[in-house]
Amino acid sequence: MNRLWDQIRRSQDEDDEEMMATNAIVIAAVAEESGNQHRGCSSHPGRAANEERLREERGKNMMADYFVDRPVFKYLEFRTRYRMSLNLFKRISTDLCQYDHYFVQKSDAIGKVGLLPKQKMTAALRMLAYDAGADQCAEYCRMAKSTSVAALQRFTRGIVDLYSAEYLRAPTAVDLRRLLAKAERRGFLGMIGSIDCMHWQWKNCPTGWAGEYSGRKQIPTIILEAVASYDTWIWHAFFGMPRACNDLNVLAKSPLFDELTAGRAPQIQFQVNNIFHSLGYYLADGIYPRWVTFLKTVRNPTRPKEIEFAKAQEGYRKDVERCFGILQSRFGIVRGAACGWHKEDIRYIMLTCIILHNMIVEDERPEDSDDELESDDEEDNNMRPRIAEVWKRPTGRDFDPVGRDSHNMNGFMDRYQEIRSEHSHSNLQEDLIQHFWEFQSNRRI
Repeated sequence: MNRLWDQIRRSQDEDDEEMMATNAIVIAAVAEESGNQHRGCSSHPGRAANEERLREERGKNMMADYFVDRPVFKYLEFRTRYRMSLNLFKRISTDLCQYDHYFVQKSDAIGKVGLLPKQKMTAALRMLAYDAGADQCAEYCRMAKSTSVAALQRFTRGIVDLYSAEYLRAPTAVDLRRLLAKAERRGFLGMIGSIDCMHWQWKNCPTGWAGEYSGRKQIPTIILEAVASYDTWIWHAFFGMPRACNDLNVLAKSPLFDELTAGRAPQIQFQVNNIFHSLGYYLADGIYPRWVTFLKTVRNPTRPKEIEFAKAQEGYRKDVERCFGILQSRFGIVRGAACGWHKEDIRYIMLTCIILHNMIVEDERPEDSDDELESDDEEDNNMRPRIAEVWKRPTGRDFDPVGRDSHNMNGFMDRYQEIRSEHSHSNLQEDLIQHFWEFQSNRRI
């Protein structure tokens, strides 16, 4: 019996030794794997080692290049590479740092300073202006690809949130007076601007959406509807409609006339050919409907007055085409194909380019540009009397409150039908043809 118990104890001891040896092997393997993961000195376990990009040193070089009292590159080089003046850049930088703490330079746990706000903004602007890839910003801005993409996303959202209310607004009463004064000197009383659509190719459009966003050329594109004035300021931007829609479908979805239909837009009244008109209009091409708010050219003109009017209308309508050309030349990302995967990111990029374009137009506009619309010659002012008026708020019987509720629906429908009146469109066109003929005759005298 004692011999049996001795055998049992020896067997248990051997099993315990074997288990302890197995556990030791497992623990050693785990420790070796853990050591390999932390060997790269990364801030997170399992990630690759952080590369030393010398961002602090290169940040100082960037400051010496552009942002000191005596920079290496002068104003013209800065204006060419950043697409804006230094004062405008500093204004945007200050506003972004106050709006989003992401752009403020910070230090990590060991006291190493991060990227300057100017480095992050430079990377975003280089991608917008030159259509540069995110990895192309590593050489000058010393930023990784993921950091460059994040900087662009934060930059576009910050610009839209900060400046869209001011630089994507509809014309105010003051703006309308300036636009109408310029239109009067052109011979088109009551003209606010010109309207058209631009198409932006979407390279990385999802396969499931390709049919909806492709037109007759079988290339996915996104449509931008815009209204531009003589100074290429964009007053209206509606972006996001698929290419399968034409300009009429885009107009049906556009909020262009929402404020006017609701009676909240400033009221315009002008006199043409001794007839009063109470709605401003946009110059448009042939695809747009015959509404009183659109002025189209004359197809196949035969009379001399119609020929002169058609030439002038088609020429001044190119303001919006010229604006599209400037926008694409200023921001290469709009000229090329959109490489984003998400439609929301593409929308923010387009709106950011439009806002920056308007900010640049405002910054570079001469201070006396508005004074040029007023002639110093008293005789010239008497020959061209001011017959276009603007009210800041709708007043009078014709401007009663309208809406889609039961109390104001009748007024809403009346205003809706008035905007879409083909008869009023024909009358306005005939009046302007006669007015422009007389206007041209007076200029030749």
